[in-house]
Amino acid sequence: MDRPLSSSLWLLLAAAVLVAALLPFDGTISQWAQGLPGGIVSFNERITDFGTFAWMIYGSGSIVIIAYILHRVVHSDGFSSKAKTAWRLALYFFVTIGSASALVHLLKLIIGRARPELFLEYGAHSLTPLANEWLFESFPSGHSAAVGSFFGAFAMLAPRLRIVFALGALTIGITRIVVGAHYPSDVAAGLLVGLWTALMTAFFFARQEWLFRLDEKGWPRPKNSFHPASSA
Repeated sequence: MDRPLSSSLWLLLAAAVLVAALLPFDGTISQWAQGLPGGIVSFNERITDFGTFAWMIYGSGSIVIIAYILHRVVHSDGFSSKAKTAWRLALYFFVTIGSASALVHLLKLIIGRARPELFLEYGAHSLTPLANEWLFESFPSGHSAAVGSFFGAFAMLAPRLRIVFALGALTIGITRIVVGAHYPSDVAAGLLVGLWTALMTAFFFARQEWLFRLDEKGWPRPKNSFHPASSA
């Protein structure tokens, strides 16, 4: 295994430790967040659904993706380059978001964690594997995985704005705690699933010389950061 992929596995392990560290505080933080002033809770309720996979694919999220693809296409030279840029960008977003969706829903089914709505009855750490019921699909957060993959993809393509994209993903993730849909560890895990799929898809694309190239340390970087005139 090459060094970057090995390092990425260590990052995944560190992320798992972070999620585990949140577990003892899940119930306390969840109950506190839901008890915030009504105006704060209402605001979070209004923006929380920006984190659905449906919003990413069929709603305003798709408009953002299309606008970004068009921007990149306009700045590409030649018809062939424009065509390659368009379909590779579309494929990158589709694979990243689609992989995150498949993975997070599989984990939800296997783990079967009770949602905060059932806190008084089941506590914060009750598991009912393979329940296949919404109330037992708390871990990981699907909304957080969606925004993690969405903003993670943009962060890989435009690394100078990674802090902005990270704050966007974190903001939607926090809303899931405030509205009582998820525990903090659910949100952390969901965000990490989304970010991980964006990174792993970028590794695959870099191996094909699509959109990304591997830098001198073996990590994927957007090709236009090597050659500003190239966007394919």
